[in-house]
Amino acid sequence: MSEKTRHSRLKAYAALGAAGTLLLSACGARAGDDDGNGAAAESCVDTDGDTIKIGFINSLSGTMAISETTVNDVLHMAADQINEDGGVLGYELEIVEEDGQSEPATFSERSDYLLTQECVAAVFGGWTSASRQAMLPVFEGNNGLLFYPTQYEGLEASDNVFYSGATTNQQIIPALDYLLEEEEIESLYLVGSDYVFPRTANMIIRQWSEEHGVEILGEDYTPLGSTDFTTIANQVASSEADAVFNTLNGDSNVAFFNQYNSLGLDADEMPVMSVSIAEEEVDGIGASNLEGQLTSWNYYQTLDTPENEEFVEAFQEAYGEDRVTSDVMQSSYNSLFLWAAMAEEAGSFDVDEIRDVADGTSFDAPEGTVTVDGETQHVTKTPRIGVINSEGLIDAVWEGELTEPDPFLDTYEWADDDEAAEFAEEAEEDADDDAEDE
Repeated sequence: MSEKTRHSRLKAYAALGAAGTLLLSACGARAGDDDGNGAAAESCVDTDGDTIKIGFINSLSGTMAISETTVNDVLHMAADQINEDGGVLGYELEIVEEDGQSEPATFSERSDYLLTQECVAAVFGGWTSASRQAMLPVFEGNNGLLFYPTQYEGLEASDNVFYSGATTNQQIIPALDYLLEEEEIESLYLVGSDYVFPRTANMIIRQWSEEHGVEILGEDYTPLGSTDFTTIANQVASSEADAVFNTLNGDSNVAFFNQYNSLGLDADEMPVMSVSIAEEEVDGIGASNLEGQLTSWNYYQTLDTPENEEFVEAFQEAYGEDRVTSDVMQSSYNSLFLWAAMAEEAGSFDVDEIRDVADGTSFDAPEGTVTVDGETQHVTKTPRIGVINSEGLIDAVWEGELTEPDPFLDTYEWADDDEAAEFAEEAEEDADDDAEDE
């Protein structure tokens, strides 16, 4: 998001205090609201009955289904657990589910349906930044709430989104610091899917690299869902880079690692640091193709905490002992509990009232306690670097300190968020143009 939008958001916060919020209507049937910017956004959330509707929107088909199906599973598990404990404000959660089909336009269309036709109190889902950005105008225009669970490129803070995944300073920068300090890299090759997240992340990586004297030997993108990596893998191999930074998404990773391995490359010779491959994707790619490779996340199934032990046990009891848990699904699970805690604190499903009480809301999550920063609506996270083992699980080999979210990289002198934000806008426009051409 641009600096202009960022400032607009801060302005909107100031307006919120003056505008106040509307309570649930006297008959208890409607939660009306003003968005704080003067543009009325009438909510149709129905509180007449014993249930309250919430929306799940995930890609249950298309290239992102390899990642998002499991997110949908864990959202259902979280809703079941909350309902077993009495629901939210005494209301049982009623799920309305939509398939984003791995298409940003579909995410936009179906999220609008969830807000305006199904009248859900909040929506949980989205994975790619393209899907989030496609939904953003829908939520801002209708003053709805989206809980977005995925790690992403940052440079955004919308009043209408709570970000329970990592932003750049909680995942990508720790991964780069690890490669520099532990792997002693002097050069990198960047490979990513061709949309906003990889291109913007790599823009930030180039800024980091310039500051730290790391040479970028190549940068390649491929359309989301692409399976032809012959040329890219050969360019990666011939570059002789010290490591690869991988921002591919979805099942493109299967094709990339197959080609990478076919060229005789491995984790010892040219390690790959991935930020979108977790346990679920490892299962799809094959552990033998990934053993020894690096990942950067905030959560791994192998974390030894009581909360995680309970989480993994519950998920496998619900979906099978062979199922694995992963970072984004865990962040999705957290997001539903965070929303429930905010609604309980607010005593309302009103969007502005929930936003007003959000700051400091905590949940003892499987990854450790996460706490909402009310200004940016992101959460605290603990960076962790993992190594994929032969069983397809990921062992943490490095753990940072609990890290406050810094989506605009304000705390890094080398970061030029204006340049990165401008680049992100251009990448988004290019993606929109490509979509219109299809």
